[in-house]
Parts: sequence; C-alpha cells; structure tokens
Amino acid sequence: MKRVLASVLLAAALPAHAETLHQRTLTLDTHLDTPMHFARPGWSFGDTHSYDTDLVQVDLGRMDAGNLDGGFFVIYTEQGPVTPEGFAKAKAYALGRAELIRSTLAKFPDRIALISTAADAKRMDAEGKRFGWLSIENSYPLGEDLSLLETFYILGVRMAGPVHGKNNQFADSATDTPKWNGLSPLGRQWVAEMNRLGMVIDASHSSDAAFDQMVSLSKTPLVLSHSGSKTISDQPRNLDDARIRKLAEAGGVICVTTVFLATMNFTPERSALFGQIENMGTMTPEQQAQLTRETRALDAVLPIQNTDFEAFMQSLLHIIKVAGVDHVGIGADWDGGGGVKGLEDIGGLPKITERLHAEGFSDADIEKIWSGNVLRLLRLAEENAAR
Repeated sequence: MKRVLASVLLAAALPAHAETLHQRTLTLDTHLDTPMHFARPGWSFGDTHSYDTDLVQVDLGRMDAGNLDGGFFVIYTEQGPVTPEGFAKAKAYALGRAELIRSTLAKFPDRIALISTAADAKRMDAEGKRFGWLSIENSYPLGEDLSLLETFYILGVRMAGPVHGKNNQFADSATDTPKWNGLSPLGRQWVAEMNRLGMVIDASHSSDAAFDQMVSLSKTPLVLSHSGSKTISDQPRNLDDARIRKLAEAGGVICVTTVFLATMNFTPERSALFGQIENMGTMTPEQQAQLTRETRALDAVLPIQNTDFEAFMQSLLHIIKVAGVDHVGIGADWDGGGGVKGLEDIGGLPKITERLHAEGFSDADIEKIWSGNVLRLLRLAEENAAR
C-alpha cells in the first residue's frame, strides 16, 4: 500500500473522496529545481522544512505530506559564453550537479529511488517509495559534443531541453533576439540524438520557431515541462493556444506552471537574491537563514507575481480545454520561482486534485494529468529508441 503521511489539517480541509483520490493517484511534477539546495551545509533533503523559514519548496517530508510521488530533478546550468572555455566550465558543473542529485537521493534508499523508465515509476509507487528522474535544463554544457548526451543518459537523464534564457549553440531562446531562427544545424542533430537515445525533448524556454521545428523533426512527442498559455498571460515564455493545439495534435504534453501567470516582478533586488539562492551551497547556515529572511521580507511587500491558487487553476483549466485532457500535466517550477498564494509549496498539491474533482473530471482523467500523460511520453521515447 502506498505510504502517505498527509497532514491532519489538509486532510480535514479536503472532501473525503478528493483526499482519498489524491492519496491513491500516482503524482509527479516535471520540473523540480530543488537540487540547487542539495549541497547546503546543515540542510537535509530528508527533513520537513517550513516555507516560512526555509526557501525550499520540495523535500521528502513534504513529498509525503502533499503526496508528490516523484518527478524530474533538474540539472540546470546558467548560460555562459559559447566558447570552448565556457563549454568546459559548464560541462564540469553539470556533471557535478548530476552526481549531487544521484548521491543525495542515495542517502534515503528506503524512501526514494533514482529511476530511468516509466515502468520504474509504477513499481516504486507500488512499493510505497518516492522516485526521481534526472532532466537537463539548458543543453549548453554539451558544448558541440553530442556524445555527451549519452553520458548523461547513462547517469539517468531522461528529459532535456536545448536552451534556457539566452540563445546558445543549439537553439534560440524564447527570451532572446533570434539568432538561428529556431534550431541551429547542431540543434537539429541534437533532436536526432535525443530520439536515438530515448530521451524526451523538453521545449520549455525554446523560441516559437525552435518549438515548431522540434515538433516537425522529432520522431516522438515533445513535452513542455513548465509552461503556460499566452491567452492567460502574454509573456514570451508562454505558448500561444494554436501551438498548444499543435503540440497536442503531435501527441505531446504541456505541463502547467505556476509562474508567468501575471507580471513577474524581477526587480534588481529580486534578481540579486535569486543569484544568491543558486549559490546557497557555499553559505553557512547563518548566511542561509539571513537570505531566507531577506527573501521572505521582499515577498511580503513585492511578491514575484501578485497572484494566487485560483489564477493557477484558471490557467490549468484553460489549457486542458485547449489541449485536451490527454495532453496536460503539472510542472509548477518548484524551487525555480514557482508557487503562488494558497499554493506556496508541494504541501498544497492535494488542493489541485480536489479542484479538478469538483470541476467534474473523472478519477482516470485526473491521474492522466498528474502522471499518465507524461509516463506515456517516456514509454514512447523508450520504444522509439528500442526500434
């Protein structure tokens, strides 16, 4: 039986059927930026931390409380110079981050496991364990050596995106001035190698032109691991509804994020704090506590985005209407800027299930949204590689 330690207060707030449904549903999130915290002195992923006193939104204690069974732990690398020196530095960093994720999960063998297939997720769920895959956000660390994709595949990576906030050697970013008008020639080779290995292509952060080209070139459906709709919030990182339909028609899945629902208040002060958060592994516990206090003080007067759980649900419901229930997932961008009022961390995830149930979605459709659709993409990528 699945091990669930849902909090008493949350259980009391949910209708009985919705509570039970969430507990028995296999749930996953496609974009967990939590690894940036794994090396923090004095901090443990195995503990339960408080949102008010710690910046982390995901830990094993809250995975139990919010019944998040698993997800994709992100190897994120900041975009640097597209030079041999930049590539070498990024490669070392990304390989180190991959090993950090692997070693952190290995500390809790009775509670969570690193997995590599869709079938593994089902097996871990049956055993009552949490689970995680690795994913790459920004393929910049590969440099111009696509054989490194196989190195990361061996380490456990099963999803990757070509680009992040700035153009690189593979593709144009959604938030940069076009250089390649989509994918570069190397980026087209990257798509083929992703298909060969059986890795799911993540189009979040890619430009519209790069998205169009990846949909056309890829032999397996794409995922958008943490994206939204321009109809809800007209921001470059979101996708227009016509492209969301195009994604669905090609069999893909858009995993709905909690960010870019409204104007993002990335003030200089916020950006400076974000820069420090990425480097919390070099801070003493006292410095970490001070950074937490400064961040929460800014949140109180100028949150990253002034919006709430209802806005997130309206985004999710709109995207379900556009794409269809078979092509939607959840990728809130936890620990990467995600979270809204009423859904500050993963402890609040049962509220999503409750609301979907109240909107009339069947239990089977709710499980598709929480995990089934993404597991289908993983299986298709696996099968294509086997062929």
